[in-house]
Amino acid sequence: MAQRILVILGHPSAGSLCAGLAQSYIEGARAAGAEVRQLALGSLAFDPLLHAGYRGEQPLEPGLQDAQAQITWAEHLVWVYPTWWGAMPALLKGFIDRVFLPGFAFRYRQGSSLWDKLLAGRSAELLVTMDSPPWYYRWVQRMPGHHQMKTTILEFSGIRPVRVHGFGPVRGADSARRARWLDRARALGLRRR
Repeated sequence: MAQRILVILGHPSAGSLCAGLAQSYIEGARAAGAEVRQLALGSLAFDPLLHAGYRGEQPLEPGLQDAQAQITWAEHLVWVYPTWWGAMPALLKGFIDRVFLPGFAFRYRQGSSLWDKLLAGRSAELLVTMDSPPWYYRWVQRMPGHHQMKTTILEFSGIRPVRVHGFGPVRGADSARRARWLDRARALGLRRR
């Protein structure tokens, strides 16, 4: 049976390097026999603000209902997005705030500080672009965005393992380097057998 993969593009622009990386990953995964779907957050119409936090109910727009169904369908989630100001773009954070809700991604246990991880059984990969050199982001800035996405969002919800792949520095990268990144993303997709 083919592995079910959902590729989530968290960059708002369909013409971005992130979009190219997502497409290359999809090509590789399909060549490896996976069943792949794509979700481009820049094309979804939704309010990214969780207005009352978890204190009130905020109905999900149809695109977010569909996103929850696709996440439920998937065995492997591939998140492709840039690092802006050390972390994910606001579009992606708003999507997570609205979609990874109690009752879908996790459930706190009554009378306990523990929680149930409702998205367990899935794995994930992060393909993250950045203008900083990856070594600088790792050793000087301590990878705040990677930790946020991997540990406090995905693993908190039961998704593991989570593998992180950095692409950068993007600023000043020539076309040959960008082509190598696209080849690398395709190879990552091919590995998903």
